[in-house]
Amino acid sequence: MDLLDELYRRWLFEVWAGDYAVAGEILTPGFTGHWPNLDVHGPAEAAEQVRRSHGYFAGVRTTLDVGPVVGDGMVAAGWTFHGEYRGGVPGATAAPGTPVSFSGQDIFRAEDGRFAEYWVVSDTMGLMAALGAVR
Repeated sequence: MDLLDELYRRWLFEVWAGDYAVAGEILTPGFTGHWPNLDVHGPAEAAEQVRRSHGYFAGVRTTLDVGPVVGDGMVAAGWTFHGEYRGGVPGATAAPGTPVSFSGQDIFRAEDGRFAEYWVVSDTMGLMAALGAVR
């Protein structure tokens, strides 16, 4: 398995499973993550962004749907997020315990054997519709 493939799988299956310390192993100290309307800097802020997602959803698990595709120091992949809504999303009318899933794509840029930059695109509107926050 390619190093970048392995790094990506650790991101998707370890960090997103709640092992936040792994972020410090696979992300550079100068890491920048680009989430919609939010940039995070460094492994600790990236882990905190993932932790926030766990605050809204129990039983978080991710599936790898496409890839990872690795080339020229870049990694791209498609995934699906699964969890049960805990509550707390502004405007949501779904009951706590409601199962939800939504898909997205990741792109990472690596340097020196770790991820240095990240872009994510996800079906946030689909998630918000499933939570009853938008129609």
